[in-house]
Formats: sequence, C-alpha cells, structure tokens
Amino acid sequence: MIEYRNLKIAVLGGGTVGANVAALLIEHGEELAARVGAGLEVVGVAVRDLDAVRTPALPRELLTTDAESLIPGADLVVELIGGIEPARTLVLQALNSGADVITANKALLATHGPELFEAAEQVGAQLYYEAAVAAAIPIIRPLRDSLAGDRVRRILGIVNGSTNFILDKMDTEAMGSEEAQRLAFELGYLEADPTLDVDGYDAAQKAAILASLAFHTHVPLDAVHREGIGAVTGEQVAAARAAGYVVKLLAIAERVTDPVTGREGVSARVHPALVPADHPLAAVHGGNNAVFVEAEFAGSLMFYGAGAGGVQTASAVLGDIVSAARRHLAGGPGVAESVSADLPVLPIDVAITRYQITLEVADLPGVLAEVAGVFAEGGVSIETASQAAGAADETGDPTATLVIITHRATERALAATVETLAASPSVRSVRGVLRVEGQ
Repeated sequence: MIEYRNLKIAVLGGGTVGANVAALLIEHGEELAARVGAGLEVVGVAVRDLDAVRTPALPRELLTTDAESLIPGADLVVELIGGIEPARTLVLQALNSGADVITANKALLATHGPELFEAAEQVGAQLYYEAAVAAAIPIIRPLRDSLAGDRVRRILGIVNGSTNFILDKMDTEAMGSEEAQRLAFELGYLEADPTLDVDGYDAAQKAAILASLAFHTHVPLDAVHREGIGAVTGEQVAAARAAGYVVKLLAIAERVTDPVTGREGVSARVHPALVPADHPLAAVHGGNNAVFVEAEFAGSLMFYGAGAGGVQTASAVLGDIVSAARRHLAGGPGVAESVSADLPVLPIDVAITRYQITLEVADLPGVLAEVAGVFAEGGVSIETASQAAGAADETGDPTATLVIITHRATERALAATVETLAASPSVRSVRGVLRVEGQ
C-alpha cells in the first residue's frame, strides 16, 4: 500500500463548533486516517481571542488570530466563523488557492452561493456544506447525490430548533409566546438577539439552500417569502389542536405552476403553518429538526435529528472532511453544483394550500352567512367553520370568534378574501391567518 503524506487542515473559527471539530480531529486522528487513507493534520485554528476559554480545550500552539496565514499550504480549509465577512473573503482565498472548503455557514451560502461555487469550479476545488442545514441531519448529500436522478416535488422542513421548541411548549404545555421565548432563552436555544430565529431569517437561509439543491436552480435569499412566529397566539395554537393540527414554523420549497404562463417554477417560503397531527412532522418536539421530502419516484422521505449543538454540527463537518480528504487522494476536479434547470422562482401569490382564518365578528344573526358569501365571492371554498362566544366589543355589543379552515386555494385569492373580510362592518378584526400544510 502506497503511503500518502498527511493532509493539512486549517480550521477557521474556534467557537463551540470549531473547537469540537479540531478536538475530534486530534482525538480520533488515527481512526479517521484509516478511513481516509492518509493522516489528517490540524495545522492551526484561527480564533478572535487567544485567551478565551474553550470547551473542549485546544493546544495553545495551534491557536492564531491570523486566519489568512493558515490558508497557504492547507489542503482542506474548514470555515466556521459564520456571517458574511470575513468568511466570504477567506473562503474565496482558500478556493482560489486550490484547497477544498468545508463550511457550516448558511448565511454565506444563501447570500453568495453562486459566487463561491463558481470560484470552486474555476480551479477544480470542491465546496462542502452538509452542516449548513440542520446540523447532524444528513440532508445535503441525499438531495445533491442520492436524489439527483429523481424529481423532487416538495420539501417541508422544521429547520430551526429554537422556534420549534417555543411552538412545542405553546402546544404541549399551553405556554404563552413570551413565556416560551423566555424559557428558550434561559436554556440557550435563543441568542441575545432572538430575531434571527423568531423572525424566520435563519429558516429562510436554509430554505434557499434546500430549494436550490432540490430543484437544480439558484434560489436567491431575497426570493424566499418569510414570516416568523411572533404573531402566533396561544389562541391559534389551541384552535389548531382542537381541529387536529399542530403549529410549526416550516421552510417549504416546492414545484408550482404559474397560472398565467403555465410554466413550472419554484416557490420557496418560510411561515408558521398547521400540520396534521398524524403527519410525521407533527411529532418533532423540542429543539429537534426534521426535513420531509416528497419525490416522484422515491416517495416520501423523512430526515430527523438534532438540528443544532457543537458536537452534532461537528459530526456533519467531520463527514465533509472525510469526503474531501478521500476526493483529494483520488484526484481530479471537484463536482460542480447542478443548477442547469434554471426554473423561475415564483412569488408566494401562486402557491396553493389550505388556510385557517380566525375572525372576531359581531355575534348577530346572518353574520356567518355574510362571511361565507365573502369567501364564495373570492373563490375560496370553506371546509369547516367553528364559532365560540367572544367578549363584548368597545360599544358593549357581543362578539364571536369564528375559526374557518378552507379547501385549497391560491395565496392570491386568499389574500384578496381576507382584505375584503377586514373591510366588512360585521368583522371586528382578522385575528390571524395560518396556512395548512402537509396534506
């Protein structure tokens, strides 16, 4: 057997994930070398603060604050800095040097993916990013490789553990939104600035990556419709439970048909949605993630597990390192990303699904018929309607809470119907609109 020289690995970023990756490479170096066919040598770990406490601890001689100095001569560069800059500049520098790059940076890929993939292709390098979506859950390779010959129809993903934890507490323990968010923060699910999670930015970045992979089409981040969970109320969650649903923040990517041109396109969106209680995604509790894929030939596939955590994310990074090391030994150029389908990315207006609309209405005879008439005029068919007594309005007149679930309709038709309802004198307020997915 011909012995190959050690492959040199530069780790950029010494946070929780970076420290775990470097420590695991050192601790399990011999075992990983046997799998690869060559030794894996960590040549350095770039950090912001040499004296910061790290768990696990790393040898002091590996640490440096000069990330650029680690790139020349490295065979593999692992970018775990996060954010856009200096990550983008460093990744481009690494690719242009001919090194393969492994990253967990979803923001960078969602924003600058095409630029990075083109840079890799120009020099025959490879960009690996299994850890960028759902941490330890293997979803990138199945979409990019295993399902490359199939035709993916739709992806439904719970890809943000923080919001899943919050909504799960609201559902299973009847917590209010603020209480659930406070608990999530105390347990470390939410950062000091929770908007990345709660407002859906994190999930939208992952939706852009998944949609681009699944449909072989570049889906820019700004084309992903985004709604967070801030407006989801305990009342909506309870009404969903009573109707046999669970509220989840979903990242959705699907093939849709433009009703005007008749051309097939891609829709990518993130929003709270009702999921039937018997759907596999309804059983995803706590901070876990899951991605449900519907493919034309393979059928329905479910990928489930921990969507965050230092060791969990490090597991996915190590998998990419082993793959990159094996490719390096085999030689040859990297495999380019498949974006040749070039499908149009269509607005959410053309998406078709079912809806739950919660209204506060005047508790008077004929109001239900009036509301039903508005739906009929808008071309939206009502599937179920339930009514409960509400509080008196500001004039002292009694009100009722009306919860309506529709049959399938376009987003455009539903939006116009809700606008008409909001202007109706019999409707005191539109208290919430949630889409129904997974059916």
